[in-house]
Amino acid sequence: MNAPRAVVVWDDALLGYDLGGRHPLNPIRLDLTVRLARSLGVLDGVQPLAPVPATDDELRTVHSDDYVAAVRQTSRGYVGHGLGTPDNPVFHRMHEASALVAGGSLMAAEEILTGRADRAVNIAGGLHHAMRDYASGFCIYNDCALAIRRLLDGGVSRVAYVDIDVHHGDGVQEAFAADPRVLTISLHQHPATLFPGTGDSADVGAPGAEGSAVNVPFPPGTGDGSWLRAFHAIVPALLRAFQPEVLVTQHGADTHFEDPLANLELSVDGQRAAHRALAELADTTAGGRWLALGGGGYSLFRVVPRSWTHLLGVLLDREVDPNAAVPAEWTVYAANVAGGTQLPVSMSDGAAPNWTPWDGTGETAVDRAIQETRRAVYPLHGLDPEDPRV
Repeated sequence: MNAPRAVVVWDDALLGYDLGGRHPLNPIRLDLTVRLARSLGVLDGVQPLAPVPATDDELRTVHSDDYVAAVRQTSRGYVGHGLGTPDNPVFHRMHEASALVAGGSLMAAEEILTGRADRAVNIAGGLHHAMRDYASGFCIYNDCALAIRRLLDGGVSRVAYVDIDVHHGDGVQEAFAADPRVLTISLHQHPATLFPGTGDSADVGAPGAEGSAVNVPFPPGTGDGSWLRAFHAIVPALLRAFQPEVLVTQHGADTHFEDPLANLELSVDGQRAAHRALAELADTTAGGRWLALGGGGYSLFRVVPRSWTHLLGVLLDREVDPNAAVPAEWTVYAANVAGGTQLPVSMSDGAAPNWTPWDGTGETAVDRAIQETRRAVYPLHGLDPEDPRV
């Protein structure tokens, strides 16, 4: 098989999406990711594509006229539509910075649509909480939904979206819950224990499009083995049944055991296994067409740069050895901005992300979540929820 044609959307201007002060979504995580990937040779010979801002007409394919106007008006002191809150504070050139992130994901989608690339990635994207008419969860414009809309408008008949962020991908699900052309699958910490409080396994989409949404809620404390067992017990069969033409994925790194805002217990090694599994599913279920986006992740120095460097390596077919040492040049740079945080020395957490296939039984909370999700959604796709071979 020929190596996939892959593009990376990146420009330092994307660091302008900066909610300021001590806000947890600090763009330093993007800067450190790109620097780490370069230090390890992952981006050797790769000419990143510099994004252009999404136009107002493009933004209006997902967001309301009033909301786009409201974001523009923040430069004149306007607050409302979820803007000006502690989660979504107004910052200088908010519209311009947000539109550039959105434009990056639109560019990635366009590269796939035109056939110039099989795979594309925008690590600055993945802002999956933004709703049609309001900002939410650090997200101003929903670049994930905008990219999916571009694919649909460009003639793609079925798009699957898999979200592995620790938080429910509520904005993307809401955007397409009534559209049977889009399958949204979100694997996240249980909504009773974490923002945004949605994403129960019984939530399967809007009337008339039941089965368009799939939700896998994990109890706090879920680690690599249980997370991966649930992923493999649910996601591959649904993608095979749905047969997407493009797979869009969101790779929030906040499932990690060191993340300060959530309570799952994955390692960087487990996250790397998830990236690799999604790459394989893109090849086997979507003809190799894969659009990957960033997302959450608030262990800025120790986790996000390593997890997303692994993502870039997988997408570019240049996988990083998990036993590789973190390059000294990266450590020197990161030490100047890390404020005394102990930096990682290896691309691995030393974990072995092994998992046992689900056998149709089990009394753990994760096994029950698997059963509940399969029973809620599998029949809607013509699948037997009780057959572990499916």
